[in-house]
Amino acid sequence: MTAAEEGRPVRLAREGPVARVTLSRPGVRNAFDDALIAELTRAFLEIAADGEIRVAVLSGDGPAFCAGADIGWMRRAGSYSREENEADAERMAKMLAAVDTCAKPVVVVAHGAAVGGGVGLVAAGDIAIAADDTVFSLAEVRLGILPSVISPYVLRAIGARQARRYFLTGERFDAREALRIGLVHAVAPAAGLAAVRDGLVASLLTAGPEAVRIAKRLIGEVAGRRPEDAMPLTVKTIAERRASAEAKEGLTAFLEKRPPSWAIEKKSKV
Repeated sequence: MTAAEEGRPVRLAREGPVARVTLSRPGVRNAFDDALIAELTRAFLEIAADGEIRVAVLSGDGPAFCAGADIGWMRRAGSYSREENEADAERMAKMLAAVDTCAKPVVVVAHGAAVGGGVGLVAAGDIAIAADDTVFSLAEVRLGILPSVISPYVLRAIGARQARRYFLTGERFDAREALRIGLVHAVAPAAGLAAVRDGLVASLLTAGPEAVRIAKRLIGEVAGRRPEDAMPLTVKTIAERRASAEAKEGLTAFLEKRPPSWAIEKKSKV
């Protein structure tokens, strides 16, 4: 950690084609406040604009991934006007959107606890993994508030039926339940979490970067549409990709039994 990074709520480190984003307020379990929200938004906008970065990994320092909203921040928000509260919520919404719409695949690594907005971050990533002792909670209703801004991402991940339970009860659930309901893609012992993460990063680095970017966009455009309604888009998209230089290189590499030019076979230590 450099002197400039010390004390900042978010660290962004570039290691070759991999960007590592770390929530760095361990003393408050990486709880959100204005500064963390602003810096996390900035980090993902930088990643999206950096042509050298292929994958982003989001994790947290200390005993927990993210414990939701900082109590001091919430207390201040209680005295805001309606306009100030809307502006505050919009900044949070834009932070989640920066993660969700990042042109690079985002791997979220949860441990310890993911509460409230922390669950929103897990859901906004493309691939989410968790240590087997991670505790999750959408606890907002227990404070008389709602998981409103994070709801589009969490609903997309777990569906409306599961949301009716966890949004309304605020109860805690473990990593196995998070896996069962679709919030995370994989669960591993804490000691093995890095290996799962590195395996995912290695897989992503063998994929065509343009294809990954367009596939991520395609998912958002096709999800929820009937096949016949999506057909014009899917036909156009694959026709364009087949004619692309990246696709031609991929096919040539396959026929020549060699890795394509973009593939990075070595595991990236992140």
